[in-house]
Amino acid sequence: MKIALSELAELLGGQLVKGAPTAVVSGFASLKEARQGDLSFYYDARYKDRLAKTQASAVLVPPALDSFPDNVACIVVDDPSRSFEKVVDVYGFHAAPFRAGIHPRAVIGKGVKADLTKISVGACAVIADRAVIADGVEIGAGCYVGQGAVIGSDSKLFPNVTVQEACELGERVILHSGCVIGADGFGYEFEKGRHRKVRQAGIVQVDSDVEIGAGTTVDRARFGRTWIGEGTKIDNLVQIGHNVVVGKHCIIVSGTAIAGSAVIGDYVVIAAQSGVAGHVSVGSYVTLGGRSGVTKDIPAGKMIYMGFPAVPVMEERRRIAGVSRLPQLSARVRKLEKNGTHVE
Repeated sequence: MKIALSELAELLGGQLVKGAPTAVVSGFASLKEARQGDLSFYYDARYKDRLAKTQASAVLVPPALDSFPDNVACIVVDDPSRSFEKVVDVYGFHAAPFRAGIHPRAVIGKGVKADLTKISVGACAVIADRAVIADGVEIGAGCYVGQGAVIGSDSKLFPNVTVQEACELGERVILHSGCVIGADGFGYEFEKGRHRKVRQAGIVQVDSDVEIGAGTTVDRARFGRTWIGEGTKIDNLVQIGHNVVVGKHCIIVSGTAIAGSAVIGDYVVIAAQSGVAGHVSVGSYVTLGGRSGVTKDIPAGKMIYMGFPAVPVMEERRRIAGVSRLPQLSARVRKLEKNGTHVE
């Protein structure tokens, strides 16, 4: 990437308000990490100190900014974050485009329903018998697609993804490396001093436009289906238990675990390292703060919950504030008792 600031401003529909039009940027980075020659962006007042100290050669800034950092060129754009994203999209790394073809070391089972001239299958990938693969699907090296599995058009499985038997993926689903769809649910009955495995005979259904991160596992249902709704985005290292239902357009962040038969509504946000107990419901539009623990049903509504057990955010903040005052209160009690004051 080498682009003059005048060209960059034209590309973004912005205005160069500080700096030489002929100056060139050759890379991009955050305000904190940027060095000479880099382009960065500023959009949040919380990072004003970083803007003042940045080593970037040029920064995309919002129209509302009333002062500019020294020795840094500034381009005013309506939305610095989106504009920076556009620059990265144009000049940044791009994965290899889809190209149909079956690697000679791939294994295609009997009765597979697919137009092999319209899919891509990498080295050492296995597509088991009777799988159904739509046009435009890309299956990376080392993937396993089980018997009778269904994968919708334009979906992408990065290397070493597993989609177990009879599971179903919609269109434009993205599964990152190490993702496992359809492992057995964790189900046992304790009988005669031993744990007896309960058969997990259901499937996983992943609807269209879902993206699931590396190392995430979605267990097959004991019966029926574990279901991930349309447009939901799931981070790396998330565990979703058997018969869980996740609604449409949810965000589930890394380290979260959702136990069996829980129901998550639409447009729910679950922050990192949260846990949802089995057989409880989280209503649509709810946000769970980081490390929340849900032990009972939460009704739908644009509310934020935090803590363990999860409660409305203001209630949890009052609790945290109260706990933080305990050392001072304890010291006061000891002082009163030392002075002969009886405290109950």
